[in-house]
Amino acid sequence: MISYINWTEEITLAGKKILGEERRQVILDKLITEQAPITGGDLAKETNVSRQVIVSDITLLKAKGEPIIATSQGYLYMPASNKDFLIERTVACKHSPDRSEEELFLLVDHGVTVKDVRIEHGVYGDLTASIMVSNRKEVEQFMKKIEETGAAFLSELTDGVHLHTLMAQTEQKLDKAEHALEEAGFLIQSEH
Repeated sequence: MISYINWTEEITLAGKKILGEERRQVILDKLITEQAPITGGDLAKETNVSRQVIVSDITLLKAKGEPIIATSQGYLYMPASNKDFLIERTVACKHSPDRSEEELFLLVDHGVTVKDVRIEHGVYGDLTASIMVSNRKEVEQFMKKIEETGAAFLSELTDGVHLHTLMAQTEQKLDKAEHALEEAGFLIQSEH
């Protein structure tokens, strides 16, 4: 049974560290009620523990079957009922790193959420990273985080070749987004 608590009352109790299961319940309640990504750093500050403790807590919650995903904007609670109305499609793309923002803007401008990026690595096999961007602001935040951390795009490991899982409310939105990718030269064309 999920319990909802008053987040601010719980956290402001003399700045005390919240321990174990109680902390994980507080984190879960926060993720459920916010319905927006929350960074590990913010959760750490609010529960008076380190970010690494939050990472462990999220891992434990996921192991219990909680539908929490890590996005570039933070952790997000994604119950099945929220995903049921979305249609997913995978597209194969290729481009240089300097066109990543253009590609993501193109997709979100067509009403599509970019769920993830996936590559096939020669040693590790399939590698997938959550992106979860649905609008220009989220794309800008994602790109800023890449820049600030100096992180490489997964597609740099495969000379720009990568897959995206796209989500939208209609097939028509996915069709239009895919057509726009093709027009912009992002899609890998099959050879006949």
